[in-house]
Amino acid sequence: MNYQPDTKGFYGDFGGAFIPELLYPNVEFLRKHYLEIIGSESFQKEFNSLLQDFAGRPTPLYFAKRLSEKYNTNVFLKREDLNHTGAHKINNTIGQILLAQRLGKKRIIAETGAGQHGVATATVTALMGLQCVVYMGKVDMERQAPNVARMQMLGAEVRPALSGSQTLKDATNEAIRDWINHPEDTYYLIGSVVGPHPYPDMVARFQSVISEEMKQQLQEKTGRDYPDKIIACVGGGSNAAGAFYHYLDNKKVELIAVEAEGLGLKSGHTAATTQTGSEGIIHGSRTLLMQNEEGQITEPYSISAGLDYPGIGPLHAHLFKSGRGRFMGATDQEALNAAYELTRLEGIIPALESAHALAALGKIELTKDENVVVNLSGRGDKDLQAYIKNLSDFEKD
Repeated sequence: MNYQPDTKGFYGDFGGAFIPELLYPNVEFLRKHYLEIIGSESFQKEFNSLLQDFAGRPTPLYFAKRLSEKYNTNVFLKREDLNHTGAHKINNTIGQILLAQRLGKKRIIAETGAGQHGVATATVTALMGLQCVVYMGKVDMERQAPNVARMQMLGAEVRPALSGSQTLKDATNEAIRDWINHPEDTYYLIGSVVGPHPYPDMVARFQSVISEEMKQQLQEKTGRDYPDKIIACVGGGSNAAGAFYHYLDNKKVELIAVEAEGLGLKSGHTAATTQTGSEGIIHGSRTLLMQNEEGQITEPYSISAGLDYPGIGPLHAHLFKSGRGRFMGATDQEALNAAYELTRLEGIIPALESAHALAALGKIELTKDENVVVNLSGRGDKDLQAYIKNLSDFEKD
């Protein structure tokens, strides 16, 4: 089975470009030329140089000794939290800002949930001297205030999304409206493997540096270049796409994607798309999304702003439907417990998003001889308020 998109951007039944007519010229030009641009020697030289000297790559593959002892297996953490700006998001924004420059765009817009993509976008626009507008749900702005301050310090204008649940879905809606109104001078720097083709493929390619490094690091540490399992959290799914990318065709590797169950699958407060959603179109692509019988989007919920999205990228929808990926969920409480556990056992405070992936360790069968990589997609500085609020309950248990 092929896990790369076809010429129209479809992964099996999912993908494509369902866009307003005003955006068609921009998206079509991008589709025709993105592979040529990003594959050029000059692009790759600048991209790899910035990944190394600006973002701080390669990120370590850390053997978590005490966590491994707890779960009686070999747990490795891919330390994306150690990137400049504190998450994997910088990999993609470096790639896309170089692309935007080559397209002659001077104004950059983006959407953000947890704020990490917004910070990473504001960082690269400051680096390149470009105008930046970041759309962020009002609710997310309140619960991720430190990242809002970072974006503003970097010179970005942060515009609140005041519709719907005032979270990531609504920020994306506002960014698309902006793009429709400014198609000539504006480049939409999408933060995940969502949106119209070629964005899902493009973002996955930029994030594939994660699994590219992982292969070399595993070879050095274990004597083979692949693990038995890779675990990553999935909202839209960019960190998971990057962690899975070079192993999509290796059936020896189990790919485990962890969604946010929120307060529970039957609570009405969840963001577990594969378990509660159905096929439909959202933000320019056909995928799996949470919707009612009339096709109206169901409001998602998660304690984690970065997973608070009612759909998944078309690649992940394909991995789910084809059975290549194993999709499961973690509740708010399970994620909190996993975060506290990593902090106390390894001295690493993870992002709430990453904590959902960590929670899977207690929910799957593991053996002592297995090598398991958990993609630690971001650091937990931005989530300290939530951690402190719930810490007393954890210590009581």
